[in-house]
Amino acid sequence: MVNIVVFHSVLGLRPVELGAAERLRAAGHDVVTPDLYAGSTAPTLEEGFALMDHVGWTTISGRASDAVRDLPPATVLLGVSMGCGVVQGVLPDRPVAAGVLLLHALGAIPASARAGLPVQVHVADPDPIAPPAEVAAWRAVNPAAAVFTYPGAGHFYTDAEGPDHDEAASALTWQRVLGFLRTLPQA
Repeated sequence: MVNIVVFHSVLGLRPVELGAAERLRAAGHDVVTPDLYAGSTAPTLEEGFALMDHVGWTTISGRASDAVRDLPPATVLLGVSMGCGVVQGVLPDRPVAAGVLLLHALGAIPASARAGLPVQVHVADPDPIAPPAEVAAWRAVNPAAAVFTYPGAGHFYTDAEGPDHDEAASALTWQRVLGFLRTLPQA
């Protein structure tokens, strides 16, 4: 078993993140899904960004920090799109995080992160949120990270309810995520 926290996308905590948590629990992991918007969700990206601005990054970051405060130090940090930015903000205070999973976006891994921190990234190719040039630059800075791109998939391809859904890319992503988790020390 691995402890995991899943940080949601700009659309809020929705079935895609809750389904991911259930998938991870079914594989034997302990999963927490903090609601950084306190119950609000948005149906479109435009409304999601407006909601994010309304809630405010300071509040989002504070809620994320509160959510991980009592979790084991070796918890895996998993970000979904906007959640990757949340992981970026939480990671400096979690020096012994078991690993980092970034789905549908990139998040900076701080220079202070411990050597050998397991990191896995999954992004569409091309993706307007994580364009190929940014992915290439991110890879150059994080050469030990496993970066998987999914040609032809839309940005949020794991969301079965969204317009970008790609079943094959989604299945492969979750296969790789579960494989990644099996490589980590079990709690």
